[in-house]
Amino acid sequence: MFNVTSCVIGVFGAETDEIVSAMEGDSFTLRTGLTEIQRDDEIEWRFGSSKTRITRIAAGNITTYSDEKFRDRLLLDRQTGDLTITNIKNEHTGVYQLSIIIRNKKSTMRFTVNVYAPVPIPVIFSDTSQCALSAERSSRIFLCSVLNVSHVTLSWYKGNSLLSNISESDLSISLSLPLEVEYQDINSYSCVVNNPVSTQTRHLDIIQLCQIHSGSLNSVLCIFVKVFL
Repeated sequence: MFNVTSCVIGVFGAETDEIVSAMEGDSFTLRTGLTEIQRDDEIEWRFGSSKTRITRIAAGNITTYSDEKFRDRLLLDRQTGDLTITNIKNEHTGVYQLSIIIRNKKSTMRFTVNVYAPVPIPVIFSDTSQCALSAERSSRIFLCSVLNVSHVTLSWYKGNSLLSNISESDLSISLSLPLEVEYQDINSYSCVVNNPVSTQTRHLDIIQLCQIHSGSLNSVLCIFVKVFL
């Protein structure tokens, strides 16, 4: 479960904002900062630019309003007024407005919620010819790629040191980032893809990659020789 604990609302009558991130598919909680609601207190949650009312507590009673987008997803804590959205989706990205009335004094708070899909594990590959002819080259180039992603950063690391990165916010694109490695380099390299809610890492195994590619190339060469003869 990926929860966000909000700051306690301060002076009543003030309006504050908070930006939070959620992972798609998680149950996500927006917190009021209150510990116990009294019977005369009122809590109301609204969503979107139209400020559509989605749920409220008044006189100790919870009311959830009809909205197809949030059907069977909203849980309102009767004691604190915290709002939980279960199985949150990208369509739940937006602004949530919280209104609290205690002893006839009103306070409001806005949460801007950004929902992200978990990132996939990146893939590393190299040009077959570079591996096969590695003895004649001083370096080789590896490419790290990730498909169908948005709002991510793709990075190469040497140990714990960042070497290079590239970021993209467009929806559903593919990202690739090259890395040139000296032939006799025995350092540890890894490719990391991350967004605000998740991270995946692929470690570079130079020997394994080149064994796979070299083996494939040798098979092709053997077949070619037999046919030629």
